[in-house]
Amino acid sequence: MAVEYEAVIGLEVHIQLKTNTKIFCSCSTDYDGDEANTHVCPICLGHPGVLPKLNEKVLRYAIKAGLTLDCKINQDTKFDRKNYYYPDLPKGYQISQFDKPFAEFGHIDINVNKKEKRIGVTRIHMEEDAGKLVHSDFADESYVNLNRASIPLIEIVSEPDMRTSQEAYEYLTKLRTLIKYSEVSDVSMELGSLRCDSNVSVRPKGQKEFGTRTETKNLNSFKAVARSIDYEIERQIEVIENGGTITQETRLWDDNLGITKSMRSKEEANDYRYFPEPDLVSIEISDELIEEIKNEMPEFPEEKAARFVKEYKIPEYDADVLCTEKELADYFEIAVKNSGNAKTTSNWIMTEVLRVLKDKGISIEEFSISPENLGGIIKLIGEKTISGKIAKDLFEIMLEDGRTPEVIVKEKGMIQITDTGAIEEIVQKVLDNNQQSIDDFKNGKKKAMGYLVGQVMKESKGKASPQIVNKLLNEKLRNV
Repeated sequence: MAVEYEAVIGLEVHIQLKTNTKIFCSCSTDYDGDEANTHVCPICLGHPGVLPKLNEKVLRYAIKAGLTLDCKINQDTKFDRKNYYYPDLPKGYQISQFDKPFAEFGHIDINVNKKEKRIGVTRIHMEEDAGKLVHSDFADESYVNLNRASIPLIEIVSEPDMRTSQEAYEYLTKLRTLIKYSEVSDVSMELGSLRCDSNVSVRPKGQKEFGTRTETKNLNSFKAVARSIDYEIERQIEVIENGGTITQETRLWDDNLGITKSMRSKEEANDYRYFPEPDLVSIEISDELIEEIKNEMPEFPEEKAARFVKEYKIPEYDADVLCTEKELADYFEIAVKNSGNAKTTSNWIMTEVLRVLKDKGISIEEFSISPENLGGIIKLIGEKTISGKIAKDLFEIMLEDGRTPEVIVKEKGMIQITDTGAIEEIVQKVLDNNQQSIDDFKNGKKKAMGYLVGQVMKESKGKASPQIVNKLLNEKLRNV
């Protein structure tokens, strides 16, 4: 009988905190695009005789992230030296946290296939980032850029509670959403402010003991994380079924080939020879500071979605989608203030706006129509200044034209025709030219009515009020 295996998955996520200065010195963190090694000083370069000083905002942001993930904040915490050599590590060690992380015992609730599951967060600790190696395509050389050295990070270590790549993907998605809402990081893999390593092992289903795990690095997207996990699960099962054993090692994901490759044997804590950082005192986090930060906590997605349903009377599904991104939720609320109609605004965002974002591969922050202007389009529909069809045309124009909808409507003569007499003339003309549709309507073919409405709208270039068109057609067809 074939053995059925299950995967055991844990994730280690590094998140760059968006402070203005580095974790232990006053060097600017805004180095993107600047010349190499221009955002450095003796402290982040590890020169002899200099002393680091903890950036207070780093501590506040770290605590805020811990509270966001429902962690217990350890009020007695400290920094440690993690000793290893790599060319991009100027001090020859990294200042991190080992046995006394600032936060522990948190969780993230995910939804997979309409089932809730709680993923534990083992710990979160603060540490400094390393520099960056830049490899030359033309010479057998690598260059070191230390602008990133000592950028503040938090590392979020999950419990090995995930069993599938889909659960890992949902965990990362929810984690990014929560941290983005907390406003302590941009959490962007593209910008390097979120990095993830996966730990995967397999075991026979029902077995309590964990199998030998491998760590996978070089994961540059959430999809890459999921794909690498699926590959690693299949690889490990194949090795075991062929009589082999899994080696505890670090592997690299090759996104082009869709495989993991062995990189090095996996280090244990002993390999790093941790010891308390002698140049930094222990940190005592007061009850007052924790309460102060708790009072700064934002409205999170679930709370916001519940408020949207109650306050704006929109469906739960709409509210959940709108609240997946803080910026999208903010866009909705600003648009509603300008439109005066929450449900119609929600419909437009869920259909037209999200369609454009998907087609163009952009975020709501990059969307060319401001929430005020989208609200303006919807307001014009409500005031019957334009029809729904004209509104769609106006929307397409405004994707390229940043002026207000009122200005464009006036300039292009898009104002809806509400003059009953003028519309009646168009209706009569359409009826005179469509005897077959009149006969079809009399014979109970409901599609004939839709066709006639379409012909009137076509004749009026979409400007005729649909309500008046329907009313006049119904009256005239009853009397034909």
